[in-house]
Amino acid sequence: MAALTPISRKPLSLVLPCIAAAGGLLGLFVGTAKDQSTLGVLIGAALVAALGFFYIAVLKNEQMAKWISIVLFAGFGFFAGGIPGVVLGLIFGWLFYWFTYWLYEGRYRARLLPYLTPGQVLWHYGFRVICGAIFVFLITPILVVMPLSFNAEDFFTFTPEMLQFKAEGYSLKHYQDFFSNNEWQRSFKNSLIIAPIATVISVSLGTLAAIGLSQSHVPGKRAIMAIMISPMIVPLIISATGMFFFYSQIGNWLEGTLGLDKNFVGYIKVVLAHAVLGIPFVIITVTATLVGFDHSLTRAAANMGANPVTTFFRVQMPLILPGVISGGLFAFITSFDEVVVVLFVGSASQKTLPWQMFTGLREQISPTILAVATILVGISILLLATVEMLRRRSERLRGLSPG
Repeated sequence: MAALTPISRKPLSLVLPCIAAAGGLLGLFVGTAKDQSTLGVLIGAALVAALGFFYIAVLKNEQMAKWISIVLFAGFGFFAGGIPGVVLGLIFGWLFYWFTYWLYEGRYRARLLPYLTPGQVLWHYGFRVICGAIFVFLITPILVVMPLSFNAEDFFTFTPEMLQFKAEGYSLKHYQDFFSNNEWQRSFKNSLIIAPIATVISVSLGTLAAIGLSQSHVPGKRAIMAIMISPMIVPLIISATGMFFFYSQIGNWLEGTLGLDKNFVGYIKVVLAHAVLGIPFVIITVTATLVGFDHSLTRAAANMGANPVTTFFRVQMPLILPGVISGGLFAFITSFDEVVVVLFVGSASQKTLPWQMFTGLREQISPTILAVATILVGISILLLATVEMLRRRSERLRGLSPG
């Protein structure tokens, strides 16, 4: 554990520019909402810097500064946005107080190694700020979509009732429309049919390919690996175009030679196309799991008389199972969320949920799309949480992390 360094107060020449930058960022959000982004940045930076100077140089009382900051920001939030503004004001008021004294008292060095230079300290926190900014940039659209899915009106914007947190501004009617509308339910059922079957094929072929490529005697492993994971690298529109011409020939042969039903052939084409997209994820996750695999275990099983199939299911599979399941979950998400390939390969009978959402955006703007998007986000979060738990379990099994 890093040694605690003595806390020393920092000069105002360091503290004020930093809190002014934070105030400018807050002013950017407020000003953008009022179509005055530049003015918001300037006013936010000036007000926050002046308030910080007052706390440090004049008031000199941290507890009093804390409550003044909370009350001021909450009051400003109330006049700017009502009750939601008060909530945001309370949060930002506390953050501003904490950030000011975190800098001024030098608390940012409290848990760092004492010999770190100012440049290393700056990079330590700068890297985290960059990662946090990227995270906010990625997650903000999701945070906007989810509350809009509960809009009581057929709008894609927040109504005054929603902004004031009134009960009449919220409704579950868009979710009800999703579960009662025949078009949405048919596309949802198609996704539930296509994605699991494509996942099973991806897991089966991808696992076998990963095990084969993990053998030391396989020639040209890197070239084969590059070809196998190419669906992840090649632009999806190019892959979809190639699949259209390739699977159209297969479909004609299945319908003309074998006499299979056209609708059934359509499902076969979409499933195979989605399996191709999912195989690279399985190969990568299983290959990563096999990196720490002890091949002497398979040789020991063979010396004791076990055939290759028994060795695989009794020795290898239990150890690589977390990687196999993780790859399967990624393959399932890929198939469940994919829309470009199914537009090229499938027909109206194989319309999946993302396809229905794409069609809804083109033909009619319905907030039901937001409800579906929220459901898909929830499913993705559950699956990714499962992947993370499996990853940690795999590391424990391979001895890479403590139990």
